[in-house]
Amino acid sequence: MKIVLFQPQIPQNTGNIVRTCSVTGNSLVLIRPLGFSTSSRMLKRAGLDYWEGVDVGYLEDLFSYLTALTTPFYFFSSHAEKFYTEPDYTTQDHLIFGSETEGLPPQYREKWPEKFFKIPMKPESRCLNLSNAASIVIYEAWRKQQFIPHSVKNFDTTPSTIVKPRGFGAVQIPSF
Repeated sequence: MKIVLFQPQIPQNTGNIVRTCSVTGNSLVLIRPLGFSTSSRMLKRAGLDYWEGVDVGYLEDLFSYLTALTTPFYFFSSHAEKFYTEPDYTTQDHLIFGSETEGLPPQYREKWPEKFFKIPMKPESRCLNLSNAASIVIYEAWRKQQFIPHSVKNFDTTPSTIVKPRGFGAVQIPSF
């Protein structure tokens, strides 16, 4: 999957999401402008040495990218009506999260309202921390894929036997 952060502002959040991408085998797409330098000491510290194992890309224009995209994508917003548990996630999906301070611009909701999902919270809550929200959604998407390991680097397309988390036993990885 590709985890997409729209104009993230807080380096520690992005660093934590890099770490989550590393341990779940996902790539990360950062939409510019960023609220920090990717050489930031705090960013590197939050992601530790996980940056090396994650495919990180940058985009200037998310709207054009999504308009041309042929694979599924989903937005996550505290203003959505449907729950994040509803989509049938696949390894090809793009999971899109808004900026910590501004969220996502209205043009995305106007164009793709059916692709917006939320994480439930009590009514008077504003929103979750970006890295926490991303982790919740990433792990739900991976759970729906039965926690089958995948990697954006050295993607092996041949079936092989793996050991899944405790209680799941061995499974065959399907060809992609």
